[in-house]
Amino acid sequence: MTSTSDVRGSGRGTVHPYHLGHVVFVTAVAAMGGFLFGYDSAVINGAVEAVRDRYDVGSAVLAQVIAIALIGCAIGAATAGRIADRIGRIRCMRIAAVLFTVSAVGSALPVALWDLAMWRVVGGFAIGMASVIGPAYIAEVSPPAYRGRLGSFQQAAIVVGIAVSQLVNWGLLNAAGGDQRGELVGLEAWQIMLGVMVVPAILYGLLSFAIPESPRFLISVGRRERARTILEEVEGEDVDLDARITEIETAMHREDKSSFKDLLGGSLLFKPIVWVGIGLSVFQQFVGINVAFYYSSTLWQSVGVDPADSFLYSFTTSIINIVGTVVAMVFVDRVGRKPLALIGSAGMVIALALEAWAFSSDLVDGGLPATQGWVALIAAHLFVLFFALSWGVVVWVLLGELFPNRLRAAALGVAAAAQWIANWAITASFPSLAEWNLSGTYVIYTIFAALSIPFVLKYVKETKGKKLEEMG
Repeated sequence: MTSTSDVRGSGRGTVHPYHLGHVVFVTAVAAMGGFLFGYDSAVINGAVEAVRDRYDVGSAVLAQVIAIALIGCAIGAATAGRIADRIGRIRCMRIAAVLFTVSAVGSALPVALWDLAMWRVVGGFAIGMASVIGPAYIAEVSPPAYRGRLGSFQQAAIVVGIAVSQLVNWGLLNAAGGDQRGELVGLEAWQIMLGVMVVPAILYGLLSFAIPESPRFLISVGRRERARTILEEVEGEDVDLDARITEIETAMHREDKSSFKDLLGGSLLFKPIVWVGIGLSVFQQFVGINVAFYYSSTLWQSVGVDPADSFLYSFTTSIINIVGTVVAMVFVDRVGRKPLALIGSAGMVIALALEAWAFSSDLVDGGLPATQGWVALIAAHLFVLFFALSWGVVVWVLLGELFPNRLRAAALGVAAAAQWIANWAITASFPSLAEWNLSGTYVIYTIFAALSIPFVLKYVKETKGKKLEEMG
């Protein structure tokens, strides 16, 4: 029997541990979309050199094949909010699960380079949907006192997905004798790497049948009693459920359902709060974080690290990513969103500047000098750590919180689409920029990390402990 002691949160009645456990399960299932998001985003890291070799393509074409999935991400993110408002959050999750499955099978069995690119776009669409639906759904089923920590599940799932993909890649590479194109069960190793995602994709789809629809969506379509039941399950029986439903209904009825037109405002095209969301998304990507996950193996090999060690460093970086995310989950509701973002920005500036300095050295016998090599390796891990304990988690939490009810789904879609476009710009440009000047590339990322500090100080409001109905 669970203890009857209660945890109070934000003037909202009480939440029993029993109900919190149920919410944690619901949140974890929803966050599986984040796991697939992370896995599908990073697994290509293990296939970059194999794709280059098999299809005999240069850096520019290779970058487009790697980055083209992000176009699908942007489209999926931009449309997911409207789809979710029409058919519900859970059905969106199931659509994403199907697309993840199809993409995994297709990517593992491509007939040509264009075919691989097409399947990556399909997977990208699923990632884009998951990037919107996960945070929105989690925010809508979480009690206010726990929303920050539960919202962090999305980023936690993403970083675990990244780590698992790197571990799978490393294991398969070793099984194939260190050759990305080595044969395993009749396929090349990189094909197996891309195909393994079919397992969590199917599991995600099946588990989506075990969690309830968002109570806010149910209220929006007139299913008041079902919404009441779910609110009792996730917020506790001691909460005044009639008052909660009335509060949600009042917030919804004040204005119409979210649409793109609702986001428009004056000469700036979008309303200021939408620009804040876009700014958070763009800064999160322009510090170059995904270079560490899409190209880390290639990056380390370019400065003299052998392939097996480069894959190992990709995995250790992913472990650091998990550690930082856990730190953020512990402190996001205690310290707040803004302080974590500022700490992370300052740390990233230092780490990226150190990487820029290390990569400015001339190679000796095909590798960096010992001092610069160690500085580059340590700084790369510190960069990922500071990103993970701040912007990696905080941005997803804020995007689920900072928009008012009537704008949330549409605004989240626009912000997430901006994030994927920014991600595409960084991913597509890195190989060419690195060939031009690797150190200069990291100077650019350092500048964006520095600019994120005044942006947060001036434009981002703290959302810790506030109810979603208070936003905007």
